[in-house]
Amino acid sequence: MKGSPDAPRCGFSRKICELLQNHKVAFDTFDILGDEEIRQGLKTFSNWPTFPQLYGDGKLIGGLDVVKELAEEGELLDSLPRSALLAQ
Repeated sequence: MKGSPDAPRCGFSRKICELLQNHKVAFDTFDILGDEEIRQGLKTFSNWPTFPQLYGDGKLIGGLDVVKELAEEGELLDSLPRSALLAQ
């Protein structure tokens, strides 16, 4: 993501953090703006040009648009590893 959950540096990063927190999902972050080499490498690795990017068990789930759609369809929690789900 751009920034951190406490200080997001773009609206998309803020929104994905809110969405995950509202669904009680445990997550870690990395400020992609802090390392240009990692930023460009991750774009190549994921074949996804934008940030934030959500991964579960090392697999790309998607960016905000995909995560938002999964949440709206009630499929977000099923798309994540069980270990990411906080007690409901």
